[in-house]
Amino acid sequence: MNAKTQYSLGAADLEVVLALVRTGTLATASERLGVDASTVFRSLRRIERGLGQPLFERSRAGYAASELAQSLAVHAEQVESMLEASRSVAQLLPGHVSGTVRITTTDSVLHGLVAPSLRGLHVAHPMLAFELLTGNELANLSRRDADIAVRATRRPPQHLLGKHVGPIRVALFASQKGPVKSQGDVESGNAAWISVDDALPDHPSVVWRKRRYPKVSPTYRVDSVLTVMEMVVLGLGVGVLPTFLARRRADLRQLTAVLDEAQTELWILAHPESRHLRRVSAVYNFLSKAMSLG
Repeated sequence: MNAKTQYSLGAADLEVVLALVRTGTLATASERLGVDASTVFRSLRRIERGLGQPLFERSRAGYAASELAQSLAVHAEQVESMLEASRSVAQLLPGHVSGTVRITTTDSVLHGLVAPSLRGLHVAHPMLAFELLTGNELANLSRRDADIAVRATRRPPQHLLGKHVGPIRVALFASQKGPVKSQGDVESGNAAWISVDDALPDHPSVVWRKRRYPKVSPTYRVDSVLTVMEMVVLGLGVGVLPTFLARRRADLRQLTAVLDEAQTELWILAHPESRHLRRVSAVYNFLSKAMSLG
């Protein structure tokens, strides 16, 4: 690939490169850009011909970014941030915030803390829309997979801006209608356990149980704390649950006091380059005050 003349990269070119670097496939890049995959492919071919060198290595797994593509993506993110900031400044009414905010969290934090705050957030900022993503892994905020992460962690990543919301307290619970009536039933070995051992082996609740009950092997291994709660409610066994999640459930019986050893902390996280954007800042500040761990 040899460029006959110096190619002038435009904002649209950078947008295509950034989408491919972030997603790694034509299909998902086209979804982000709102065009079809063939359009993305033709755009990339044009850019590469203009630059006189390939930007991605093609394989069955997708598109692997070259060093040049990664460098261009960094600049593209800066352009993206500046454009979003400009759009925010251009809003006619200073109190109005619009756009879409992508929030990533776990299902338990979403249902127990974030979702109950969304009604008030919508009233405060009716022009905002939200994409809510759940999973145990922290989304890559640097790649804009999400704008805000709400996470339980004792050590938030240093490259992100964080607001400490408070401690996440947990206790051991059973179903009100189940066979387990007290901690004594657990101590005597008459209780099945429901846990996230395989999905979250380093989860504080897993570490606590292994120390406190080293001979216990969970009868049910699941992939989320919310699933632990729903199975406990059904009377299938006991499980360690956040008190913020269990406090609204009259069908749960708390068997122990708060387990200090299994406590962790709740953080709201954002990337430094997007934290100042009005739509992100509005949601970040609102959630940090609205979410209650009491």
